[in-house]
Amino acid sequence: MTTRIVSVAEGRRLTRAVTIGTHTLTADEPEPLGADTGPTPGELLLAALGSCTSMAVRALADRRGWRLDRVDVAVRFGTEGRVVKSIGLAGDLEPDQRRQLLAAAGRCPVHRMLGGGVPVVTVPAPPAEPEESVA
Repeated sequence: MTTRIVSVAEGRRLTRAVTIGTHTLTADEPEPLGADTGPTPGELLLAALGSCTSMAVRALADRRGWRLDRVDVAVRFGTEGRVVKSIGLAGDLEPDQRRQLLAAAGRCPVHRMLGGGVPVVTVPAPPAEPEESVA
C-alpha cells in the first residue's frame, strides 16, 4: 500500500479538504448537513474499493495477456451493513478467465483491508496551526 500521508483540513460547515501528496479532494455531506461540495466520506470509501477492484482485475488480465476490453465496477452500500460490488467484464474471455478475474476482484488490497477488520488506532497530536479554510 501507499506510504503517502492523507491529511484532512476543515472548511466551512462539514466541507473538508483532503490532501494526498500533490492531490486535493473535497469531502462533504449533502444539504442540510453540509453544502454538498463533494462526495461523502462513505462514498470516498466506496470509490477507493471500486478503484482498487478495477485495478486488480485489469492488472491480472494484462499480466496473463487476456482480452479484457473493459472492466466496470459499481459499488454501493447494501442492507445489513454490507457493501455490494457489481463487476462487468467486457471482452473475449473464456469462462475460466472470467472466474479468475472475479476472484481477483476480491483480493484487491482495499477489499482485504475492509474484510479483514484492520485495526485503527487513534493517537493525540498537537493542535495544528490555523490555516485558511477550504470552501
